[in-house]
Amino acid sequence: MNPNWAEENLQTIRTLMERSALYRRALAPIMLLAGALGITAAAIGMLLHLTTIFAFDALWLGTAVIVVFGAFLIARKQAFKEKEPFWSPPTRRVTQAIVPPLLVGLFLELSWVGSGNASSDSVTFWMLFYGCALHCAGFFTTRSVKYFGWIFLFGACAMVYSNTSGRLDDAVSPNLLMGLFFGLLHLAYGVYLYVTEKGKHAA
Repeated sequence: MNPNWAEENLQTIRTLMERSALYRRALAPIMLLAGALGITAAAIGMLLHLTTIFAFDALWLGTAVIVVFGAFLIARKQAFKEKEPFWSPPTRRVTQAIVPPLLVGLFLELSWVGSGNASSDSVTFWMLFYGCALHCAGFFTTRSVKYFGWIFLFGACAMVYSNTSGRLDDAVSPNLLMGLFFGLLHLAYGVYLYVTEKGKHAA
């Protein structure tokens, strides 16, 4: 075995472990931001009756862009605070892991844009590919991100089976479903990360 190769791999693993702690500290405010914006978007969608596929996608894609921009600023601030380079090799690995499922999800969702109203199927697309992206990111960040991704995947599968007769669409607004999964769930996960991280520092 090449000793240089082994040393490089050990360094990569060490860097990923160190970065995992940094990601965990940055994740709590990012998740809280995502949760607050998700609940806000759901409220706007229901109050303004944004039920067409075009209006639904415009609302939630716009919200996603704002969340991504906010997450970038939070992660950048955290990296500077820790005197770490923001665009480091581990950061690039995380980005490379989450981009493919997010792009595929975006393409499939936009292919639905047209006439008609949004339904739970639209929410399912968002949840499936977002859950896949989180699961991929969990291999390079804190392990709980992977489990958080599984919640979205199981939730999406449950929605598919529960909506075989269309009863879910009649009972629940797609904007409300998005608010529950992309709003409340993110808030709950952000609180969990904040409390557990605070507990570590207290110990």
